[in-house]
Amino acid sequence: MYDLETGLNVFLNMNPQILAASILIVSYIILFTEKLNRAVVALLGASVMIFTGILTQETALAGIDFNTIALLIGMMLIVGIAEKSGMFQFAAIGAAKLVRASPRGILIMLGLVTALFSALLDNVTTVLLVVPVTFQITRHLKLNPYPFLLMEIFASNIGGTATLIGDPPNIIIGSALGLSFMDFVYELTPIVILNMLLLIVCFDFLCGRKMTATTEDKAQIMEIKAVDSITNRKLLAQSLFVLLLVIAGFVAAEYLHLHNGTIALFGAAFLLMLHTTGLPHNERDHRVEAAFAMVDWTTIFFFCGLFAIVYGLEETGVLELLGNYFISLTKGSVVKASFLVLWASALVSTAIDNIPFVATMIPTLKSMEVSLGGREAMMPVWWALSLGACFGGNGSLIAASANVIVAGLAQREGRQISFLGFLKWSLPVMFVSVLTASLYLYLRHFI
Repeated sequence: MYDLETGLNVFLNMNPQILAASILIVSYIILFTEKLNRAVVALLGASVMIFTGILTQETALAGIDFNTIALLIGMMLIVGIAEKSGMFQFAAIGAAKLVRASPRGILIMLGLVTALFSALLDNVTTVLLVVPVTFQITRHLKLNPYPFLLMEIFASNIGGTATLIGDPPNIIIGSALGLSFMDFVYELTPIVILNMLLLIVCFDFLCGRKMTATTEDKAQIMEIKAVDSITNRKLLAQSLFVLLLVIAGFVAAEYLHLHNGTIALFGAAFLLMLHTTGLPHNERDHRVEAAFAMVDWTTIFFFCGLFAIVYGLEETGVLELLGNYFISLTKGSVVKASFLVLWASALVSTAIDNIPFVATMIPTLKSMEVSLGGREAMMPVWWALSLGACFGGNGSLIAASANVIVAGLAQREGRQISFLGFLKWSLPVMFVSVLTASLYLYLRHFI
């Protein structure tokens, strides 16, 4: 706990709650301006929490959710290795050929492929793999890639909502509450499917039905051999086996009494073993080092720093105060709390990255559980946080990491996705998805 007689805050004679809240607010402002790398901001904020005596090094480490960290690292390793087999490019090209290179059909199929991969892997990795294939296909068909990129952004955030591992907010929520992979599937898949259907119908009406391509251009797509994208058949078989094994592990985790982070790290280590067995010493070590280089360490250290910052607010009682204010605002009603959290999460996630928002909200909501009837009674509120944060990721170009990545890939291809231009599409998509989520929560939990 906070010790008033240690740290710089004694010298400054500041209220520890004000000091902790100030550190968080300044960190959020810097994150929003994007003047510094987000991992640097989070680590600096965590360090200031320690320097001022709000946390010790031991309590800062205790605040880090290592199950979330392990799950992220494990899945990043598995997907990074599997990517080298070409399986994802094979699926995207195969989907285009399945609809006979029809632009309208390709728009729909790439949306579905993106949503599916985002649910089973994660949305950031998915767009990194699907977008380059999209540019290849649209170049052959002489089509504007903009509608396809928009569809993939929205589908990645909607599809990633369906599972524990699909979107970082779900990973954090699931780890904090001990929720299983199937908890997310049972609860969120129905509303994800509904929103994907609405997205496809709207995009098909507004864009797909107007797209045309010549017979010659379609023939070029049909001539592409999807099997040629498979660069390593042995690695493909190994990757598919481990992916299926890990997903089965997630499904059975609650019965095995294992954390999802342990399962993901085991899968990563097992795939690394399969990928390097029988190789000479130097080549084996090179492959392992190359695999670890594919982990997004910036995101990992961002999470570590962020967890420590939020824990500083928890230690000083700031989050408990926020929880009490929230209870008074909702008058102890789980129904009001659910809809307030849903819409607040969506709107705030539109303006800032949804990860720090969710990390801050989790201990705040935990402090409310007793007053609102306990964990079971408050589960609609937790699902509202997941739906609001994930669907809110479609609200603006900076609302989710996948959006920023697609914009960057488009920039490299000379295709600008402007912030305001994106808003014309993103805000309606976000509002419709949150409206349907509101109706879904009401029908599922409160009727």
